[in-house]
Amino acid sequence: MLISQETRLVFEHGRPLGALRPAPPFEQVELPRFGDTGQLAWIMRGADPNAPWLLYLHGNSATVASRGNVVRYQGLRSLGLNLAAPEYRGFGGVAGQPSENSVTDDARHGYRYLRETLGIPASKIIIFGWSLGSAVAVNLAADVPSAAVVLEGAPASLVAIGEMRYPWIPIRMIMRNPFESVLKIGRINAPMLFLHSPEDKIIPIEEGRKLFEAARGPKQFVEVRGGHIDPADVDASVYFGAVRSFLAAHGLLTRR
Repeated sequence: MLISQETRLVFEHGRPLGALRPAPPFEQVELPRFGDTGQLAWIMRGADPNAPWLLYLHGNSATVASRGNVVRYQGLRSLGLNLAAPEYRGFGGVAGQPSENSVTDDARHGYRYLRETLGIPASKIIIFGWSLGSAVAVNLAADVPSAAVVLEGAPASLVAIGEMRYPWIPIRMIMRNPFESVLKIGRINAPMLFLHSPEDKIIPIEEGRKLFEAARGPKQFVEVRGGHIDPADVDASVYFGAVRSFLAAHGLLTRR
């Protein structure tokens, strides 16, 4: 059952895009893919066109239009950032089935759009991942240069979480999408910010701390309230304040 249902259990994909949109300026673009078409991304420009760009990678059981993502877009853009949010295949009406390799490729298409289409240098690109998107962010940031990486509710290893939940099953032998961020994060040279809630019941904070310990410096770990889903709502001042302070400390935003 686990083998046949792994894609559904890991990604919880298939939801339509939905009608929710961020405040303008907002643009939906199609990302070029080799030999393929149809991947979409949202482009949300801030007040300063020369400000850094944040590449936003969402988690499972969501789309780029899910409320939790839109709340984060609005708060992050209010810091003075420009945002790009690529959608994954199998999500939000984009054709295809997701896998660890495919969603990482989809994130790479978003990064390539910033670099090649918009002409943004790597020194002005921040890679941001929430939940499963943090594992996608680690996969991407381990292979491409960036100015900084922000991970929220990040698992150190999905296969390890699977082993904890199903200790009587040889999960490591059968899981096709292990997302072992803890084995890859040491390849990231950019400064890293970790946001995690002690109340998180989906990805325990111990997972985030394990990933933090494996990361190379400079790095920072900030606890936020609100569990896995709601820190950007219930602890907005700490959440967005931590992002601002971190980016300002590394010359990507001005302090206020």
